[in-house]
Amino acid sequence: MKILYAISLSLSLFLTASTAFAQTNPKPNISGVILDENKKPADYVTVVLFKSADSSIVKTAFTDPNGTFGFTVTNKGSYFYKASNMGYKTFKSKIIVLTEDNQKVDLGSAQLVATAQNLKEVSVAVTKPLIERKMDKIVMNVSNSAIMTGSTALEVLQKAPGVTVDQNDKISMMGKQGVLIQLDGKQTYMSSADVANLLRNMQSSEIESIELITNPSSKYDASGNSGIINIKTKKSKNGGTNGSINGTAGYGKNFRGNAGLNLNHRTQKLNIFGNYNYGKNERENQIDIDRISNGKTKDTYFMQVGSSLRKQQNNNFKAGLDYFIDKNNTIGVLVNGYFNHGTEASVNNTLIGPSFQKTDSILISNTLQTNKYNNLSYNLNYKSVLDTAGSEISADVDYSRYNGNDGSKYDNDYLFANGDRMRPIVHTRNNTPSVIDIKAFKVDYNVALSKTVKLEAGVKSSWVKTNNDLQAEEFVNNNWQNDVRRSNQFIYDENVNAAYTNLNKQFKNTSVQVGLRVEQTNSKGNLITTNTVVERSYWDFFPTLFVQQNLSKNNQLGFSYSRRIDRPSYDALNPFVYYLDQYTYNKGNPFLNPQYTNNFEVSYTLLQKYMISIGYSRVNDVIMEVLLPDTAQKALYQTNANIARNISYNANLNIPVQVTKWWQMNNNLNVFYLSFQAPDLAGNELKTAKTSFQFKTQQTFTIMSGFTAELNGSYESPLYYGTFAIRPRYSIDAGLSKALFNKKASLKLALSDVFNTYKTNLSSIYSGLTYEVRQKNESQIGRISFTYRFGKNEIKPARRRSTGTEAEQGRMKN
Repeated sequence: MKILYAISLSLSLFLTASTAFAQTNPKPNISGVILDENKKPADYVTVVLFKSADSSIVKTAFTDPNGTFGFTVTNKGSYFYKASNMGYKTFKSKIIVLTEDNQKVDLGSAQLVATAQNLKEVSVAVTKPLIERKMDKIVMNVSNSAIMTGSTALEVLQKAPGVTVDQNDKISMMGKQGVLIQLDGKQTYMSSADVANLLRNMQSSEIESIELITNPSSKYDASGNSGIINIKTKKSKNGGTNGSINGTAGYGKNFRGNAGLNLNHRTQKLNIFGNYNYGKNERENQIDIDRISNGKTKDTYFMQVGSSLRKQQNNNFKAGLDYFIDKNNTIGVLVNGYFNHGTEASVNNTLIGPSFQKTDSILISNTLQTNKYNNLSYNLNYKSVLDTAGSEISADVDYSRYNGNDGSKYDNDYLFANGDRMRPIVHTRNNTPSVIDIKAFKVDYNVALSKTVKLEAGVKSSWVKTNNDLQAEEFVNNNWQNDVRRSNQFIYDENVNAAYTNLNKQFKNTSVQVGLRVEQTNSKGNLITTNTVVERSYWDFFPTLFVQQNLSKNNQLGFSYSRRIDRPSYDALNPFVYYLDQYTYNKGNPFLNPQYTNNFEVSYTLLQKYMISIGYSRVNDVIMEVLLPDTAQKALYQTNANIARNISYNANLNIPVQVTKWWQMNNNLNVFYLSFQAPDLAGNELKTAKTSFQFKTQQTFTIMSGFTAELNGSYESPLYYGTFAIRPRYSIDAGLSKALFNKKASLKLALSDVFNTYKTNLSSIYSGLTYEVRQKNESQIGRISFTYRFGKNEIKPARRRSTGTEAEQGRMKN
C-alpha cells in the first residue's frame, strides 16, 4: 500500500505542477497562420525559426488544426521562418526583427503552394537512406527497401547494423544478448522465445523503421543490458480516407506468403485507423550434432542427424481511434492482437557407439509439435499539450491477456546396429496450456523550466501473472497415463513499480542530461506440485548521464552512462523439463537472479553523418543460456544459469558514401571483445575471451526515376559467447524495386542469401564437454511483393503512442 500511496502522491504532484507551469509559461510573441492551396488552415505543418545572421535553428513548431503556430523568443535580433509540408513547396518568410520597442510580431497568414501540378514536368526522388545516424540512436528505414520486402521482422533484424540473430533466434546487439524489444515505443513483456515468435510472425510490410538505442535514458524501462531495439510500425500519414493493400509470395524449399490491408480515416476531430495482416510461413531446418559423453571407464559417441519442417499461420490486427478534444488535448483507444497457430514435425536419427566410426545402437525420434498463441491488448491513452514551449502530460492504462497452448508428441524407437528393435517404441506427449495477464499504467510529464532547461518525470506500475500447466503423459499398456515425474504447474507473479526523472540543460555548445530511475520489484514463483516457492522483493536505482558537445558545426562529441537490469524471462524461470529424446532435453531454472549492467559509451560524429562510438560494459550475475552434460543419463541438456560476470568492449563505425548520383552505400563495422567468467558452472570453471567483428554493407543503385536496385552483404567473424564457440557466418541479399501508377504502387523483387551460405556452426568451449553443432535454416528465398496505396496523400500523420505493457509483453510467446 505504501508504494501505491507514493505513486498516487507523485501523480498528484505532477498534475499540480502541470497546472502551475501552464499558467506561468510565457505566451508566444511570434505568431502566424499557414494556409493550404485552397486558403484553408493547414494542420500539422512544420515551422522552423532561424537566426537570420547565420541561419542557425532556434525553435521548431507545428501548426494546430486552425493553422496557427507560435514561438516564444526573448532574445532581441533578426529572424525568419520556413514552413514545409509534404506535397507543398517550402515557404520562406520575410525577416522578423525583435527590439525593445517591438517584442511581439503577428506575421499574419502565409499560403503554401502545392507541388502536385509540377509532377509531370519534374521528377524528384526523395528517399530516406537505409541507415541514418541520429544523436541517440541508429535508424534503419525499412519501408523503402526492396531487399526487406516479404521478409519477417526477425529476418529484417538480421540485416540491421550491429545486430545478430543466432540459431535459436536469440537477438544480440553490439555482440551482447539481453536486448529489450519494443513495438512503437512499448515494451512487450514477453520471454525471448516469445519475442522471436512475435517477430517471426510480423511482416516487413508492417514496419516503417527500426531504431537501435545502445544507451537509453531513465525514461525507458531499466531492462535490457545491451540496449533497446524499437520497431516502429507504419502509421498513415494522410488525412481524409486512405489506405493500402499489399501482398507477397516467396519460395525457397517451401512456399511462404502474406497479405495485408491498412485503412485510415481522419477528420478535424477524429482519426480512426486499423490494419490486418495474414501470413503463411513454411521453414525447413537441418541440424547435425556430434558429441562425446565422458564415462568413468569409457566414452560414448553420439552422431545425431535431424531435420524439421515448421508451418505457421498468423493473423495480426490493430484498430484504434484518436479524438481531438481541442488543439491541446487528445484521448485515444487502441486494440491490437494476434491469433497464430502452427506445427513443427521433426525427425532425428542418432547413432550411438564407442567411436564415431562404430555404431552399437540407433535412436530414431519422431516429434510433432503444435502451437496456438492468442493475444488481445487494450490501451486507453490521454495527452495534453500544456503550452507552446512543448510542455505536456500523457497517461496510459493497459490490459493484455495472452493464451497459449503448446502440444508435443514424441515417438522414440531404440534399435540395434543391424536394425532390430531393442524394446517397444516409447510414446510420450505433453500439453502445456498457459495464461498470462498483464496490467499496467504510466504517466509521463515534461516541462520547459526555462529556455535552456527541460524536466521530464513519470511513474509506472505493472502487474504480471503467468500460469503454466505441464500435462505430461506416457503410453503404457495401450493407455495414456499421467507421467508424475514430469507433470507440474508453475505460477509466477511479478509487480514492478517505477518512477523516473530527467533534467536536461542546454548550454551554448553543450547539452547535459542527468536522470534517475527507481524500480521496486516484487516476484513470487510457485512450483505447485512440489510446493517449491521462490519469493523476492528488492529496490534498484538506475542513474543515467548524457553529454553532447558541439566542437564545431561539423564535429560533435558525446558521452553516455547508464545502469540497467535484466530480469529472468518467464520461460527461463519455468522449471519444466522438455525431452527431445532420452539424451537431449531442456529445463528451466526458478532460482535465477536478475543481472545488472553498467554501460559507458563515447561517440564522435563528423559532418553529421560519419560516426564512431566506443563502449564498455560490465554485467554481474549474467543470465546465460548453456549446454551442459548430464553424466548420469549420458545426456546433453540446455538451461539458463547465472554466471559471475561478462565484460565487453565495442567500437562501431558507420560510414555512408554517395559514390555517384545513382549509387549510394552505407558501411557498418562493429568490433567487440567479450569475456565471460564463472568460477563454478556445474562443477567446472568457465573463462573465455575473444575479439570479434561484424561487417555489413548496403548498396543502393538508382537505375532510373522510380526504379532502384539493392545489394547487401554481411560477415560475422568467429565468436565466443558463454559456453559456445561460433564459426563465421556470411550472406549476400539482392533486390529490385519499381514504382508504378504515378507512385501509388510499387513492385519489388528480392532474393535473400543469394549463394545459400548462411548457416550456424558451433562447438563447446566448456571443459569436460565435447560437441559440434551444424545448423542450416532455409535462408535462400525469392520473393515478389506488390503494394498499392489509395486515398488522399497530404495531411498530418496519426499520433504515435507508447503503451505501458511493452516491456512485460517482451517476455512471452506468440
